[in-house]
Amino acid sequence: MASAEVSETLDPHTPPLAIASIPTSVQPGGGFCVDLEARWGRLRRAWLRTVRRGYVREMAAKRQGQCASCTHDIIDARDLKLVRNVCGHWFRPEDDRFRWRDRIGLARYGLAEVVISHIAAALFVAAATLGVRATGHPAWWGLLVPAIALSGFALWFFRDPDRIPPVDPRALLSPADGVITHLDNVDAPGFPGGRATRISIYLSPWNVHLQRMPRRARVTSVRYFPGAFLHARHRDCVQRNEQMWVDFEEPGGRMIRVKQVSGKVARRLVCWLKLGEETAVGERFGLIKFGSRADVLIPIDAAHEMTVAIGSVVEAGTTVLLRFEDAIR
Repeated sequence: MASAEVSETLDPHTPPLAIASIPTSVQPGGGFCVDLEARWGRLRRAWLRTVRRGYVREMAAKRQGQCASCTHDIIDARDLKLVRNVCGHWFRPEDDRFRWRDRIGLARYGLAEVVISHIAAALFVAAATLGVRATGHPAWWGLLVPAIALSGFALWFFRDPDRIPPVDPRALLSPADGVITHLDNVDAPGFPGGRATRISIYLSPWNVHLQRMPRRARVTSVRYFPGAFLHARHRDCVQRNEQMWVDFEEPGGRMIRVKQVSGKVARRLVCWLKLGEETAVGERFGLIKFGSRADVLIPIDAAHEMTVAIGSVVEAGTTVLLRFEDAIR
């Protein structure tokens, strides 16, 4: 059992974790796909304002909330996707014409990757077809292999299965799918005494990568740390890698922290929670794109009964990691 979160020997070639910042979007680390979505959004809004002015006025009347000094260009609910965590505007469910996208079995925040992978797959199919027609050589059909691999992997990776959390007011549920790699007490700034009990989960590229709430709680802090991309099992990854820290407070005042940690392949962290938001147990709140790690921390003096061990396979929103002695109020 490790006694500290900081390794005694750190990789001298990898820079330390940067100072935390408040996220400015749901995916503060950026990326090709999210940049493409942002550009597409600007084109779509320009088209709507030119061709569908009545729709723009209708949506403006239905838009809810306030956003002081707002720099976000919001016409309809689609425009909140990338800035939901920092924008004060919102739409009632009956006014959101695009809620069906949350019910198609794919992670909403991975749809751009799915679409782009399918476009790439279609190009491979087109090249194979043209190659066979031009040369008559069947070897061109070999391009169907990467086409199937691209589209199939995207659909599998961004799958979003329904989960029903157990009815257990004492349970702390797993925030992620994967395998337990650490059960220890660590240095943890912000916790009473600066220490916490940590449960670490390794997510392989084959796991579902959506994160879910381990308990019913209120969001008290969301912090983003730029960093490196060491393998999620590397001894220094918790020190060096890009990560997102989300702190929650239960109705009784107990603090819980969930960390999303990037990996060698996973280079995009997504968290759409707003400061002060009340969340339900099992509710989706984030996504790590490709293999990675998730940690959940609780106060070291919180009386509990551990129900998993190192090597246990866990499932977000359903697996009970531990049970507190007291039930949530």
